[in-house]
Amino acid sequence: MGTAMVVLEDVHLSLESAAGSVNILRGVDLSIGAGETLGLVGASGSGKSTMMAVIAGLERPSAGSVRVNGADLGGLSEDGLALFRRDTIGIVFQSFHLVPTMTALENVAIPLEFAGRRDAFAAANTELERVGLGQRVGHYPSELSGGEQQRVALARAVAAGPKLLLADEPTGNLDSESGGAVIDLMFSLRAQHGATLLLISHDAEIAARCDRVVRMADGRVIEAAETPAAAATGA
Repeated sequence: MGTAMVVLEDVHLSLESAAGSVNILRGVDLSIGAGETLGLVGASGSGKSTMMAVIAGLERPSAGSVRVNGADLGGLSEDGLALFRRDTIGIVFQSFHLVPTMTALENVAIPLEFAGRRDAFAAANTELERVGLGQRVGHYPSELSGGEQQRVALARAVAAGPKLLLADEPTGNLDSESGGAVIDLMFSLRAQHGATLLLISHDAEIAARCDRVVRMADGRVIEAAETPAAAATGA
């Protein structure tokens, strides 16, 4: 596997609520190799999305260490974390998070512009062609189907060439046909970009397409196993 892209060591996260302190992550240890695809499964409330937020630097753990692409996230300021996310991470959510007043092209190009890319719009156009939306670049989200919107979100997530792609239930709002097409695209784009993939899915068949599946329960990793897909690729 070579180097590790993500290393979590004894990560805890507690949040304060009206009822007191709630332990969401309770000592998570996890390592994801560079270039690996990892499926994350578990019941609702098991801590999957929170763990992904910790890896993305969107939530700071109460205890433990988080290293991504060699960076210790605990040592970064908010500005440092923003730069880390910009340069390292692509995220696809269940709800598409597109800006409704921007065209597909603008939605993909804006993060590239923020990153100082002079070819932002050309690169965005190329990425939209890769996801089969070359004819839809001027359309607004409201003019696109759910599957098309998620393909725009996928193009946006990979356009800057992230080293780590995070996907949280990316097919959750799609019918099975659209969802299957999005998953196929995600795996092919990940391969083209050479990115590591962490995929949260409630669908065991989708998770099993990854090299390894990790199961969470009550804020802990309770099981990790290689999948037949890993054996087939020799991962």
